[in-house]
Amino acid sequence: MEENIKIAEERISAEEYIEFLKRTDLGSQYPKERFAERIARLVKNVSISPVARNEQGLIVGVLFGLTDFCYWLYITDLGVDRDYERQGIASRLMKTAHEIAGGEKDIAVYLIANENAVPFYKKLGMKFADDVMQYNHIEWTEWTVELKCTPCQGHACFILTSILPMLMVTH
Repeated sequence: MEENIKIAEERISAEEYIEFLKRTDLGSQYPKERFAERIARLVKNVSISPVARNEQGLIVGVLFGLTDFCYWLYITDLGVDRDYERQGIASRLMKTAHEIAGGEKDIAVYLIANENAVPFYKKLGMKFADDVMQYNHIEWTEWTVELKCTPCQGHACFILTSILPMLMVTH
C-alpha cells in the first residue's frame, strides 16, 4: 500500500500519541506506573517531534527527540504504525530529526535501541558507543501493549490490554 506520507515538525497531544501507540510496538518501552501522566509530560517537553501522516491525516510515524541544537540529539521514541512498516518512514523521520537539530556535520545522535531495532539503526550507519553511563533507580513494571480481538456487536474491535480504560480502541 503505497501512500503519500508527509512528515512535518508538529506537537501532538498525549491522546493522539496513545492512539498511535496502539498501532505500534513502542508501548512496551514504557513502565505502566503513571503511564498517562508520563506520556502527557513526554509530548509536552520533547525538543523536536517530526510526525508522519498519511493522506487522510492519520499519524503513521513519530519521532521524539531531545537536543541542545548545538552538539547532540537523543532519540527518545521512534515508531511506525504496523501497517506502514518497511516503507522508509522511520529512515525519513531520523533524517528529518537530524536536520531539525542542526544537521549531521554538527549533531551527534544517541539512543537506546530495542534489540529488534538494532539492524535498522546499523543500516543507518549508527554504531554502539562505549562511553554511555546510566543512573536508573526507577520503579519499573514491565508490561506489553497488546491488541486482543474481541467481538463487539458484530464488528471486530480491538481492546488494548492495559490498566487504563482510555487506551481502549473504539469505533
